[in-house]
Amino acid sequence: MERLTIYNHPPRSEWGRLTERFTRREEEITAQVAAILAEVRTGGDRALRALTQRIEGRTPDRFEVPAGELRAAEKELSAGLKEALTAAKANIEAFHRAQLPLEVRCETQPGVTCIQRAVPIRRVGLYIPGGKAPLFSTVLMLAVPARAAGCREVILCTPARLDGTIAPEIRYAAQLCGVDRVFAVGGAQAVAAMAYGTESIPRVDKIFGPGNRYVTKAKQLVGANDVAVDLPAGPSEVLVLADDGASPAFAAADLLSQAEHGGDSQAVLVCASMEFALATQRAVAEQLRERRRGEIIRESLQQSRIIVLAERADRIAFSNAYAPEHLILSMEDPWEAAAQITDAGSVFIGPWSPESAGDYASGTNHTLPTGGWARAYSGVNTDSFLRKITFQELTRAGLEGLAPTIGTMAEAEGLDAHAAAVRIRLHASSAPAPSDE
Repeated sequence: MERLTIYNHPPRSEWGRLTERFTRREEEITAQVAAILAEVRTGGDRALRALTQRIEGRTPDRFEVPAGELRAAEKELSAGLKEALTAAKANIEAFHRAQLPLEVRCETQPGVTCIQRAVPIRRVGLYIPGGKAPLFSTVLMLAVPARAAGCREVILCTPARLDGTIAPEIRYAAQLCGVDRVFAVGGAQAVAAMAYGTESIPRVDKIFGPGNRYVTKAKQLVGANDVAVDLPAGPSEVLVLADDGASPAFAAADLLSQAEHGGDSQAVLVCASMEFALATQRAVAEQLRERRRGEIIRESLQQSRIIVLAERADRIAFSNAYAPEHLILSMEDPWEAAAQITDAGSVFIGPWSPESAGDYASGTNHTLPTGGWARAYSGVNTDSFLRKITFQELTRAGLEGLAPTIGTMAEAEGLDAHAAAVRIRLHASSAPAPSDE
């Protein structure tokens, strides 16, 4: 199917249906993933081997990729690709180091000092999609901010190829970005291994990374009870906001670039007229003939669509209702439109800002909330790898000044021991106290 379905001026009562994502087999996937998680939790490496045999048809001798294999990747890549990875890493690192927070120190009243400091998460686990299209760019997007934040240990899990090896691009990117250990295991079982730990794979404090619906569901399930996770990052999606001054060819290219991620990806165009919709539809068909992942794109286009809304305000409102992972603004005065965007993962401004730039090398992160979660989640950033710890120090005079407020509130809540912790200190005038200096 090469023709995206066009909805001409749908009423707002239909917007809920038109912002729905791909939900086929959700209950079945949940049951399958829950079974995998339970198997790995109780069986460790033995369960990982059995699952790999059952799902991939091979039984691995080991899961960790030896350091020698990681180093050997440098000789397997072209000089051009290595230069591209180095350039992209530099931009990503510059943007994410700029996000490092400063210490917050505030004297809220005389003698009462409050401090907030950012502390890196100790051990983080990165999931990197592999298979037919190993996403080595995601290694940069996750490992670079992890290192910028100062995480002590960074491990990485990624699916092996049919011969049991890891793509050299992923191995090289892991070395380039300072990943400590790499494991050849993928899917929901990799998420389980990082969440619970096995004999080979250490348990981590937080799991990062996008994946297919099985990986996303596994992160949701372990995130509910077992380990912190970054965000719901499932099947990819893009929404293009365009007016009649935009280029149908550019819009079609943006739709196809997102659709090629997977058959469950979704691409949406919201434009001003049927003329633009039809022109983009024709451009999609023309460009699709030249794309290598045509079969995957055609599957994705089945749940993709074009929405025609003549009013600019309505187009922006539809975008906020959809809350896209990627939003491309191909409109007049795009920054004016951007000021009205309240729900999006990452926004691309104007005709020369394709979503591909953010996917690879502009410096922003491409691990973003999908499925409408941009209403509540940020994309991965340096803060994602940090915790904020607060400190407070009160002088005796500071405690005396705050005592009436604490005592009144504690007594009102029926927590007299809280009030007593203040009162006892102030009555013991000879008790050692922190220096006022």
